[in-house]
Amino acid sequence: MSRIAQWCFVHRRIVVAGWLLAAIAVLVLAKSAGSNFNSDFSLPSTDSGAAVSLLTKNFPAASGENDQIVFQTSGGATVRSAAVRADVTAALEQVAKVPGVSAVGSPYAADRAAAAQISSDGTIAFATVSWNTKSSAITTAQDNQLLSAAHAADTGTVHVSVSGSSVGNAEQSGGHTSVLVGAVAAFVILLLVFSGALTASLLPLLCAVLSLIMGSGFIDLLTHAVDTPSVATDLAVLIGLGVGVDYGLFIISRYRSGLRAGLSPHEAIGRSAATSGRTVLFAGTTVCIALLGQLALGVSFLDGISVAATIAVLLTMLTSLTFLPAMLGFLGSRALARHERKALNQQGPRAEQAGRGWSLLARFVRFGRVPVVTAATIGVVVIALPLFGMRLGSSDASNDPTSYTTYKAATTLSQGFGPGFNGPLEIAAQYDAPGAPSAFEHLLQQVARTPGVVSVTPPVASPNGTAAVATVYPTTGPQDKATADLVGTIRGTLVPTAERGTGLVVHIGGVTATGIDFAHVLSTKLPVFVAIVVLLAFVLLMVVFRSLLIPLVASVMNLLSIGAGLGALNAVFLWGWGKHVLGANSVGPIDAWLPVLMFSVLFGLSMDYEVYLVARIQEEWHAHLGRAGSRAGRKAHSAAVVTGHAKSGRVIAAAATIMILVFGSFLLGDQRSLREFGFGLAFAVLVDAFVIRGLMVPALMHLLGPANWRIPPWLGRILPKVDIEGGSAPEPVPAAHVYAIQEK
Repeated sequence: MSRIAQWCFVHRRIVVAGWLLAAIAVLVLAKSAGSNFNSDFSLPSTDSGAAVSLLTKNFPAASGENDQIVFQTSGGATVRSAAVRADVTAALEQVAKVPGVSAVGSPYAADRAAAAQISSDGTIAFATVSWNTKSSAITTAQDNQLLSAAHAADTGTVHVSVSGSSVGNAEQSGGHTSVLVGAVAAFVILLLVFSGALTASLLPLLCAVLSLIMGSGFIDLLTHAVDTPSVATDLAVLIGLGVGVDYGLFIISRYRSGLRAGLSPHEAIGRSAATSGRTVLFAGTTVCIALLGQLALGVSFLDGISVAATIAVLLTMLTSLTFLPAMLGFLGSRALARHERKALNQQGPRAEQAGRGWSLLARFVRFGRVPVVTAATIGVVVIALPLFGMRLGSSDASNDPTSYTTYKAATTLSQGFGPGFNGPLEIAAQYDAPGAPSAFEHLLQQVARTPGVVSVTPPVASPNGTAAVATVYPTTGPQDKATADLVGTIRGTLVPTAERGTGLVVHIGGVTATGIDFAHVLSTKLPVFVAIVVLLAFVLLMVVFRSLLIPLVASVMNLLSIGAGLGALNAVFLWGWGKHVLGANSVGPIDAWLPVLMFSVLFGLSMDYEVYLVARIQEEWHAHLGRAGSRAGRKAHSAAVVTGHAKSGRVIAAAATIMILVFGSFLLGDQRSLREFGFGLAFAVLVDAFVIRGLMVPALMHLLGPANWRIPPWLGRILPKVDIEGGSAPEPVPAAHVYAIQEK
């Protein structure tokens, strides 16, 4: 690592020019190719996936996106009033002319289904809009045309709102403001850590911005090869900005320490790369492996997200290891603030010293190691307890910002017809025998009498006569547990009875059922995914530190921090604890894909802090062994833990604070999934850095003593030798300066 960094340092112009040319090339290519984001996903092995296949095959004209236009009257008028009817009908005629709209179901049509589209008091009605394509293929221009045509009926008497996936996608704003807030907050922390060195504080942000600009271009290109939801870019930026700034902080901190110790800039960058650079390489690789491990889950929705996030992390890691050393080559000793260079010139080099506060904390942990471990463990476990009450699902439009038309449509439909009208179920039937149609009619009658069902529409036969579909409106909303229980009852009890010996094949589909199946699939596969990632990380740590206890403790601690993050996430967004403080207007299940992605990112970040902390402690332990020989015992080990803990604490705390601010800034956005993700990550990093790495791990290392570094001889011979820090000796302090201090 040191040779690569020093080569980039010397050939800085070539490296910087190469990165800039690569960024321009990627952006030009991405601009010419455009993007093809797709939020639709399939679950072919599930009942809802089978329903989609059946409907697509037998109802090709009705396989596209379906929206609802909701009309609500005021001032004593009803939707049946002549003036209201005229305005609504004229608006629906304009909606039918929107490019891509295949059919409009008016509440004034002369059939039984239309009558059910008007509320019992006559003040609320809805029209159905069928598109000839999926929601991901509907452009923003088409959505705007739909909204404009629908709002033609919006008068002082009639209030119009629109619901649907495509409308929601068009209305959601990205996290650009959040990213800016997070970047500014990170810059402030960097200024404090780097003692006011302005240029040095800007470098981590510069590297992160360069990598994320390139990453966004690569993600646009990725959308043409892999189904990628639009949220993938925001998530990749969120993750990339956080880890990118942290990686820059680690490398520049060690570089600055080398300068203060009297090393030349060329030597300092080599030392930084051999220590913090290797930590960055290990941590970044771990994050990428954990993210790509999601591909094994076999869920297409996660494929694009995991690859996009991997691209962002990989680019931030590469820029930190190459572009950053090149930029430090231009900066030289000016990575130190002016007053630091002046002190170095007047007082001479000095070895890295831990701050007084961190030294006091490290000694406190040593003396109070048993109560520290006990109290911290109890606290983290209590925070993680809500995890056992977590319910995965898909949040509905009632969680959208109150200004969104989708939120207004959802609340109006609930008011007029009940919350179940926001997420109806589709019962798709295939006729394989003459008696199947009558069996399907009987099934629908049974479903209509099932507790939790408001109504069931008459079956609609397919053009080829071999299939039919009916709509079920539950009494509860899409994200309610009772709705999932209803789906389970229909599938587990009513459908098998109806199918038996009748030649009828039935599948339950629709957006709500798909969300339920998605949550079930991920809940089933998550334990295996977690076990694989934990085992892989255990092996990597065992190779790096040649120890059994360190990777074992790290794995348990990582699971505790992730559990705390998920527990707090569930308590806020499902149980509603403190939701008003965080600006959440309603509660609902945790989006099913979030725990998987959070686990991947958090496990990598936890490894980042673990490696940085333990590597510094190991460095001090090797120094004690060098002075005292193999007889260095528990007292020497305790001193090494105290010194390594104190020296690494400030950097880890600063890196974690940056992460917390970057992730927490996404609470300022509109999208609930991004708010969940940002809060969960921020809270988990808070616990991991300040409680687990700041207290529990050092305390446990004190308790375990020199046994931390032991490994069975036979296993040590098998494992490859990897020195994460590139040398065990601490940084030397020359007797005299070896380079001229630059004052400007």
